[in-house]
Amino acid sequence: MKKSTWFILSGLLGALLLAGVVSNFASGHPDGLDSVAREGCTFDDQDQITGGNCMAQAETDNQTKDSPLAGYSVKGISNEFLSTGLSGVIGVLLTFGVGAGAFWLLKKKA
Repeated sequence: MKKSTWFILSGLLGALLLAGVVSNFASGHPDGLDSVAREGCTFDDQDQITGGNCMAQAETDNQTKDSPLAGYSVKGISNEFLSTGLSGVIGVLLTFGVGAGAFWLLKKKA
């Protein structure tokens, strides 16, 4: 195998490990954008907006909420650790496949 092939495969393996294992240890707290969007509102124990004025009040449901990989999990798998990890692995493989296909098409044209 060429050096570039080993490089690509080792990068893919690293991404798969990160997506499949490390993704389960990501913080469940709101990220920076969510935190800013919630500024100015008050919340109850169930994290529902009870008053104030903030961007989060204009939030709508995600249009892909019923998709197989919605919510960083795989629909139908009840084990949360496995579901999150598998969702990450599927995402990495899909992204790699689309990227590899695009490079393959561009290489054929050149």
